[in-house]
Amino acid sequence: MKYPIAYRTIEVDGLSIAYREAGPKNAPTLLLLHGLPSSSRMFQPLLTRLADNYHLVAPDYPGFGHSDWPDPRQFAYTFDHLASVMNDFTQALKLSHYTLYMQDYGGPVGFRMALEHPERVDALVVQDAVAHNEGLGESWATRRAFWADRPAYEEVLRTNLLSLATTKTRHIGDDPNPALYDPDLWTDEYAFLNAPGQAQIQSDLFYDYRTNVQAYPKWQAWMRETKPRLLVFWGKHDLSFDPGEPERYRTDVPQAEIHILDAGHFALDTKADEIAVLLRRFLEGQN
Repeated sequence: MKYPIAYRTIEVDGLSIAYREAGPKNAPTLLLLHGLPSSSRMFQPLLTRLADNYHLVAPDYPGFGHSDWPDPRQFAYTFDHLASVMNDFTQALKLSHYTLYMQDYGGPVGFRMALEHPERVDALVVQDAVAHNEGLGESWATRRAFWADRPAYEEVLRTNLLSLATTKTRHIGDDPNPALYDPDLWTDEYAFLNAPGQAQIQSDLFYDYRTNVQAYPKWQAWMRETKPRLLVFWGKHDLSFDPGEPERYRTDVPQAEIHILDAGHFALDTKADEIAVLLRRFLEGQN
């Protein structure tokens, strides 16, 4: 590769934040925000495909991947806090403008960043991330119960959220071709979720997910008002969210470009080539 991937760390707010970086630094920047229970590793396929013309930066949030995992007793695992650290991360790297690519948890982190500093955002790319209450779907009933009564549902939530079966299902969903998926994807994530301290970290963060639902109307209003350039990718085999969510973005941004892919929740698992082509075309259209 002309621009090999670099695996770096930088101190932000007293924490070591790990990130992957590729491409010329004077090129348009893509800030890649990962989901649960992944890390910047999920974007490795894009870094290998787009670094010729773009500057790609993919951080690990605190508590994820190779970034620091501060003790929940000393660090509040909330989406507000993660977004604050990521905003400071962009400042530490002197990223003044970027396209936000948001997958899953990347949505609530990225929308907070966009509303805090809209002048930095050139465009939005959404991959299987929700911004409407209906997008969570019926499967979130137990999770909503956890938000309403954490002590009563904590054990059930942890059993579901951290299990090997759920970790695998996040990737494959109902895809009839499971042989296309590398099993290392979910076994590595399962090992991560069962590392010391992770159960509390992820439970705390998931309990805070209720604040995302409360913020959805604000995100929608911002999109309707500002009409950002918006590209939406959605894996049709995704069982994590309601399949009608992609079109809900079009109610906020009528010009949104939407692609339903023959993929799961982590569409880059199997459709990296297709996503890279569509993303490159979208980005070239804004120049």
